Amino acid sequence: MICGILFVMRAKRSGRLPVPSEHFGGSTDRDFMVRAIGGATAIDDAAGERLTLHPDRFFDPDPAVRRVARALYEETRALPLVCPHGHVEPRLLAEDAPFPEPTALLLTPDHYIFRMLYSRGLPLEALGIPTRDGTPVEQDPRTIWQRFGDHYYLFRGTPTGVWLEHELAEVFGVTRRLTGETAQWVYDEIAEKLQSPEFRPRALFERFHIEVLATTDAASDDLAHHRAIRASDWAYGRGRVIPTFRPDAVLRIALPTWPSELAALEQAHGARVADYGAFVRALAERRAVFRALGATATDHAVVEPYTARLPDEEADRLFQRARAGAATAADQRRFEAHLLLEMARLSTEDGLVMQLHAGALRDHNPHVFARWGADKGADIPVATEYTRNLQALLAAYGNDPRLTLILFTLDEATYARELAPLAGHYPAVRLGPPWWFHDSLEGMRRFREQTTETAGLYNTAGFNDDTRAFCSIPARHDLARRVDANFLAGLVARHVVSLADARELARALAYDLARETYKLDQPAEGR
Repeated sequence: MICGILFVMRAKRSGRLPVPSEHFGGSTDRDFMVRAIGGATAIDDAAGERLTLHPDRFFDPDPAVRRVARALYEETRALPLVCPHGHVEPRLLAEDAPFPEPTALLLTPDHYIFRMLYSRGLPLEALGIPTRDGTPVEQDPRTIWQRFGDHYYLFRGTPTGVWLEHELAEVFGVTRRLTGETAQWVYDEIAEKLQSPEFRPRALFERFHIEVLATTDAASDDLAHHRAIRASDWAYGRGRVIPTFRPDAVLRIALPTWPSELAALEQAHGARVADYGAFVRALAERRAVFRALGATATDHAVVEPYTARLPDEEADRLFQRARAGAATAADQRRFEAHLLLEMARLSTEDGLVMQLHAGALRDHNPHVFARWGADKGADIPVATEYTRNLQALLAAYGNDPRLTLILFTLDEATYARELAPLAGHYPAVRLGPPWWFHDSLEGMRRFREQTTETAGLYNTAGFNDDTRAFCSIPARHDLARRVDANFLAGLVARHVVSLADARELARALAYDLARETYKLDQPAEGR
């Protein structure tokens, strides 16, 4: 009871009381909290004194749907985690060093967190984000964590808030809600856990029940960390970590960074790349190296998914312009469009699944990019067209059973209009799960509602977490499994599918489709 009164007093002082009491017929703040949450114990929970996750979170309030959703989720929640696309650094699992303190682990690397804080006026310097020019930023991790705790309320109702609550409660066993008042207590609890062997990266990998984890690696990467993992005793039977081939940097011929990226490719390839023909051969050779270390997929990020075939002599002319430092943005657009076709062709030969992520305008904020560099939360979605842009690629390879092309989008307007019809027709096309801004409770629901009737569920690629934040992996999979269980329960309640069918579909969406689509069931080369 005392905790409840203290909460109301603190909330009044901070100005964060969610709903004024006068909106409820003049009742007191305490009366409202007791009625809305249910007694003194619940008031303690709301006060930040207890962190608990409701077992029916994210399920429909309709009891008929909720009961089926709960049953379907219970059958999928313990399935192994298949993580076929993500951005966890392989060094983490190669070295298996203890994690640093909580701020460096959970805050500083996560643009989902600091982009929200930046949007509310917190300078990135105050959050300890390293600058490109080395100018000073906050160095004290406790100070940064305190600022995070003071503003943790900003994440209410967001997927980031959902993931963080799961991480705190399920991964680290935190029992108090994170607030400004509890921030240092939570910091100490996590810091203490990080000192134990049970919280080393490989131990968490096993505790998370990860079956396979794919990283994303540049075409020129020497893959030394992957080699180290494969050479370790841990890799046998417990730690399947595989690379993914991402050649974007060497396709962007108009960028000032391209000469250095080409030089890195030449070094990894072991030979000079003097012309377009040698360039394609170098990429094919690097793909073979990735496959030998277990890779099953490539990844390509573009603003627009434009594809068009060029004669080889025209492709070489553009390549030579780039070597001379004269390539334009228009040259790059044509070169990338042609190389996407070449990557699809190579996939029909070597079997690597092709992923295409389209529609992110990178580094929209020039101030942030100039001072902090790329991947600092300033990437913004743009409208994207697929039907005409992909026609050249699909005309050439969309009917070829050897190609699997997974399409991702940030433009939800294309779900029903373009993507579902494409996946519902071309044998090569699969739809990737809701990506980035739409990897959320409502985003996943909208995706299922707008694509299922045209593409079906088996033309989707299952779930992938697409994260750099290693400790958030189980939270992301848990949310996806709950959302899909709830979606399928709705179909059962409306007698669209039977319960038996829903059980098969729930397992497919949680586990089977990712393994099938990314060819993870096939023997990995070199294993």
